[in-house]
Order: sequence, then C-alpha cells, then structure tokens
Amino acid sequence: MQSIPRTPHPPSGRTAGRTDLGRRLAARREELGLSREELGRQCGVDGNYIAYLEQHGASPAIGTLVRVADVLGVTVDDLTGASAGRVRGRATARHDTALVPLDEEECRMLLGTHGVGRIALFTPDGPAVLPVNYMVVGTTIVFRTAAQALAARAAGTEIAFEIDKIDDVTADGWSVLAVGELQAVTAPDEIQHLTATARSHPWAGGPRTHWMKLAPVRLTGRRVVHES
Repeated sequence: MQSIPRTPHPPSGRTAGRTDLGRRLAARREELGLSREELGRQCGVDGNYIAYLEQHGASPAIGTLVRVADVLGVTVDDLTGASAGRVRGRATARHDTALVPLDEEECRMLLGTHGVGRIALFTPDGPAVLPVNYMVVGTTIVFRTAAQALAARAAGTEIAFEIDKIDDVTADGWSVLAVGELQAVTAPDEIQHLTATARSHPWAGGPRTHWMKLAPVRLTGRRVVHES
C-alpha cells in the first residue's frame, strides 16, 4: 500500500513562508468549502500535508499536484500560476473537434464549479458586460453589487449570465449561458441567509451589500469535444 505523506520539515537553512501555490490552493479549497482533511482524503494524502503545502515553500511531486488540482476542479498551471499571464484560447485548434450542446443538468453542475462569471445587460449607453463574483443557491444565481451600480439598476430587465472554461493544453473548453430577469433581493430573511452563506467577498471591494438574483428561464451550454 502506498504510504501517506506526512508533514515534512523545511530543509535546513530554508525559511518557511506561504507561496503563491499555497495561497491559490487555500483560496480554491475554501471557495469549495473543503477542510484540509477533506481535501487530503480525496487526494489520498494526509490533511497535515495539505496544511504544509498551503503554509510553506513546498515543491510537491507532479503526481500530488495533479491529484490536488483534479479534486479542486482546476489545472496544475492554475495552481502553480503558470497560466496567470497567458492569454487563453491561442492554442492551435485540433482537426478532430466538434461543438456539442450540453443538457440542462450538466449546465447546472458546471455553474456550481465556478465563482466568477459575467453578466450582459443593456444600459442607456448601450450593452455592457460585467464580471461578478457569484454563487448558486438552489437553481438561482446570486451576486452582490453596489446599490447604485449598473447591475443594481438593471433590476426588472432581462440579462444574460455566462461562464466558461478554456484549456489550451487540450484545445478544448465549454461555456454555459443563463438568461432570465434580474431581480433585487429585498426580503430581510433572504438577505440574511445569502450573507451568511457567502464564502467570500466580491473582489471589487467597497460596500457591495446589494444582493441580486437570476432564476434562469433558459439555460444552455456547449462543449468542444474531440471525436477521436
């Protein structure tokens, strides 16, 4: 039976300190609501080793990184930061690909794997596309914004919400599109529940306490697949 890695000690003369890998790992794990022990169990390593990866300048084996990235739903490049400065979608397309539709069940599953999406809405100055930190509650997409922001002023209008994932290594990807009427959350108990449920704050910062919700009336998706 394969031995389980235990928390190693930093090499002599090396100063321990959280790295970008550790920060990314911890942020994604917390976004998914996983404890270190739960992540370790799913990866086949000890929870103490996950703690070490998050808190010290570690260089884990590629096999460990692959298992951790797989459980977290990201790529190894995402974890290590190798993809941070790369413009995605420039990989050479393969000749054996096809674009296939996703059913509603898979679209809803994919919505739950992300934390940042884009909303498309109409403004007095024309169409606008805005990134938002979001979460899924039941079948509803919710996010926070400022009370006077464009998104808040779009309450009562039809909008589109989109997420996608592109993999330059395999030259494939997918996208999910939700369409429906954007509504402001006004019930105090619902606001309290959403605030307590949220695992992170909007990246844009500032007083973003105005909750908005979208119950899709149309949910579609597409995936690039390789036929051979």
